[in-house]
Amino acid sequence: MPEPKIEVGLVTERKIDLLLIGDYKSGKSDTFTGNISIEFVNGRIEVIGKKNRVPFLKNVELVPDDEFANSFIVENFELGKDFHWQQKKRARFRGRIKIIAKENNLILINVIRAEEYLRSVISSEMSARSPIEFLKAHAIISRSWLISQMITPVKDKSISNIRTENELVKWYDNREHEDFDICADDHCQRYHGIPNASFDRVNRAIEETEGIVLIDGENICDARYSKCCGGRSEAYETVWDNNPKPYLKPIYDYKYSPDDFEDDLSNEIAARKWITANPVSFCNTHDEELLTDILVDFDYETIDFFRWNVHYTQDQLKEIIWVKSGIDFGEIIDLKPLERGSSGRITRLEITGTERSFIVGKELEIRKWLSKSHLLSSAFVVNKRKVKNNIPQEFELLGAGWGHGVGLCQIGAAAMAKQGYYFDEILLHYYTGANLKKIY
Repeated sequence: MPEPKIEVGLVTERKIDLLLIGDYKSGKSDTFTGNISIEFVNGRIEVIGKKNRVPFLKNVELVPDDEFANSFIVENFELGKDFHWQQKKRARFRGRIKIIAKENNLILINVIRAEEYLRSVISSEMSARSPIEFLKAHAIISRSWLISQMITPVKDKSISNIRTENELVKWYDNREHEDFDICADDHCQRYHGIPNASFDRVNRAIEETEGIVLIDGENICDARYSKCCGGRSEAYETVWDNNPKPYLKPIYDYKYSPDDFEDDLSNEIAARKWITANPVSFCNTHDEELLTDILVDFDYETIDFFRWNVHYTQDQLKEIIWVKSGIDFGEIIDLKPLERGSSGRITRLEITGTERSFIVGKELEIRKWLSKSHLLSSAFVVNKRKVKNNIPQEFELLGAGWGHGVGLCQIGAAAMAKQGYYFDEILLHYYTGANLKKIY
């Protein structure tokens, strides 16, 4: 197959301001450069430059006269939406610009070659200073995930949101975008522009793995990954739909399995023992030099990722759950795990209050309900403190890992690379039974 071109959703706003570096032409042969504004006026898209104001009845596409030399800047580009690292920054991108109108909003889409997109992804997900073998591994999984999404039909959204009177089971699938292939944020893959993509190490990682993907049989792997598995990875079906993938099975994140822990952490005793311990693991690292090299600046602010804790008063927890769920539980009496995955991640949690009880799942929805942004993971145990009349006045959550834990563990994989593992060894550690294949 030829190298694909992809459409990445960057921004959805009523009005979009861009700085064009170089000349960009529309289908009408109008040329724009410098500062432009795009507005939706009276059912039409209008592109407003310093010297011209051009209306378009349908979608707009602006094509650079030089795809490598030209670029465009988005001033207030949002990163980490709804996560604890949410922020806005100035971001620069290459490629074509596409604007479509939908429900009185404008959607800014970047049309770009897959390999150029990947240069940005591997230096947005992690630092461009990361070990070269890790960057190669990441290039392959990001490419695999991307192409897997593009060749898989958009899913029926209703199957990822199942609600009854007393339970909500919800998961967030990546194949839900209707107007573009993928978005630029953590919902899909971080795509934060090109400044870091110019690093020689990033270019080498992309060039030396060009067109290589992970395969399972004849199928390209849906290669999921997260920041830190916490020492044990999770099964695909624990986090998303109930269709197991053989290459996304739980594994211990080390050379061997520890002999003093259960292989399956789905029961409460095994989960508590694991989560409150400090087991040897590739991702159990306090190597400051490594962490400085691999984490982007806003990720480096999260220093407790392998094991972490959160403390809430009764009033704090009650308020957070009310805001996130819209349910009045009264005073919170208990947070009871009903189901866990093999890594100890909770996939069904019962919240009991003085007014009512309710069950929530899957893991990301649990993380949303129990934090102003997101808990680092759903692999946690609960300690109740200062219990008065059966009502705890304080809750302590002790947790493991950062993210859903499925597939490659980014911090663990980077640690493996620093220890001398090659990219293929890293990949086959995390993706059980997968193989490598060059497809273009």
